[in-house]
Amino acid sequence: MEMEILKNFSTISLALFLFTSSALFSLTSGEIQSHQFVIRATPVKRLCKTHNSITVNGMFPGPTLEVRNGDSLQVQVVNKARYNVTIHWHGVRQMRSGWADGPEFVTQCPIRPGGSYTYRFTIQGQEGTLWWHAHSSWLRATVYGALIIRPRLGQSYPFPKPDRETPILLGEWWDANPIDVMMEATRTGAAPNVSDAYTINSQPGDLYNCSTQDTTIVTVDSGETNLLRVINAALNQPLFFAVANHKLTVVGADASYTRPFTTSVLMLGPGQTTDVLIKADQSPASYYMAARAYQSFQNAAFDNTTTTAILEYKSAKKGNALNPIMPSLPAYNDTNTVTAFTRSFRSPRKVQVPTDIDESLFFTVGLGLNNCPPNFNKTSCQGPNGTRFTASMNNVSFVLPRNFSLLQAHQQGIPGVFTTDFPGSPPVKFDYTGNVSRSLYQPITGTKLYKLKFGSRVQVVIQDTSIVGPESHPIHLHGYDFYIIAEGFGNFDPKKDTSRFNLVDPPLRNTVSVPSNGWAVIRFVADNPGVWLMHCHLDVHINWGLAMSFLVENGVGELQSLPPPPPDFPVC
Repeated sequence: MEMEILKNFSTISLALFLFTSSALFSLTSGEIQSHQFVIRATPVKRLCKTHNSITVNGMFPGPTLEVRNGDSLQVQVVNKARYNVTIHWHGVRQMRSGWADGPEFVTQCPIRPGGSYTYRFTIQGQEGTLWWHAHSSWLRATVYGALIIRPRLGQSYPFPKPDRETPILLGEWWDANPIDVMMEATRTGAAPNVSDAYTINSQPGDLYNCSTQDTTIVTVDSGETNLLRVINAALNQPLFFAVANHKLTVVGADASYTRPFTTSVLMLGPGQTTDVLIKADQSPASYYMAARAYQSFQNAAFDNTTTTAILEYKSAKKGNALNPIMPSLPAYNDTNTVTAFTRSFRSPRKVQVPTDIDESLFFTVGLGLNNCPPNFNKTSCQGPNGTRFTASMNNVSFVLPRNFSLLQAHQQGIPGVFTTDFPGSPPVKFDYTGNVSRSLYQPITGTKLYKLKFGSRVQVVIQDTSIVGPESHPIHLHGYDFYIIAEGFGNFDPKKDTSRFNLVDPPLRNTVSVPSNGWAVIRFVADNPGVWLMHCHLDVHINWGLAMSFLVENGVGELQSLPPPPPDFPVC
């Protein structure tokens, strides 16, 4: 299957590349789709209990949006819940439409209960699978859905057209209100309670109590090919995914086509998407699709359960359909499998990777521990040895503003909301993956941005640290795709590791899984003006401050500048 698919890639990926690299676009080049998302509490029963969960239009997961490259979306979000809410369109480039990006207090103030806001943006030069989710508190535990981008009319996939397509959304379920789980962790300073189940299209599956009758079933005909659009929408957990007895051919990730490769298992960090072709070439029966944790943080509590759905051949005899076959999944801590998988990704053809770098940045990412403040009692300092958990990038724990969004403050010149002194390299150099001095466990706090000139070519080395413990961090950059040109273990060494850079056909992603006790190097061109959040997509870590923002200045003229906010823009 790989060779057959490869032949079709070059012409279509070239057209996409040329389209993506053009800053000029027409808002009327495709259709304009209008939708309404009503955010409200809805009774949802899982694991034998009913919870009033926050949903979109009463659906869990929320509605799948299906568009074509070049289409524009207008989504009115009406908040009938009791919490503030925003919606982020994960992976959408948002060229000159930063007001629609969605992260709370970064590009907008939240939509208050009873309020509404219409997100308006155009899909440009992207094809594949993205998704949307709440970007406020822990609401994205249940407020999420798929965003499917098909080729323009008259164009086709760079692989044989599949017989059917199926979104596979991997999620995480708490047998409690997720907002309460987060608030309790904030109160105590400890790690939040782990989830009680993982889900596939919101259903836990056969291995959990009270779940068998609602297990997700994907039906197939013998011999047909199904395009599975796999999305890791889990809040805090990277996940392995496999289908019993079936190979998966990877053809895309994060709405960029990839050079096809075949694997028996996927690993997705939260936020990542992977498009795979699966051929129904096994004997007619039922086969489990299954997902469970990849846990890189040693000795930390995690949800070690397994979620399942069923791939069911329509021609299976009743007896064969009753007992689905279980896939073999890697061990929870199988970093070798993860490394082999992530290093298999390539762009389908030679790409123009930014060279002659203008901004060479080095960001450490990791956890930390704050000493218990004098005015706190012990119940508020239940982290290790009476501390409170925190997290940081380059020793700065990111603090969101409360009275203005960062983008609003930047565009309107409002002083005192943020500073532009985020450090481009660690303030203190140390053995990042070795035994780190406890004096480096407590970061400073701040709302610090890093300023980039429009058009600057940027390289960022993202280095995990062993402070508290090493861990694989899925780092997501809003408003941009980037090339992942290298990754490795230990401390990044510019003298020897630059020789490993792939400047020919690296993959284009919006979320990179930084290896545990290792590093990744990304490159992009700062061609989209605005304020763009970069953060760990484990929501527990962004709550603790594992984030920063780039401030990309306007270029020359209207087409290189951020327009003013829309008239219904929420106020704080």
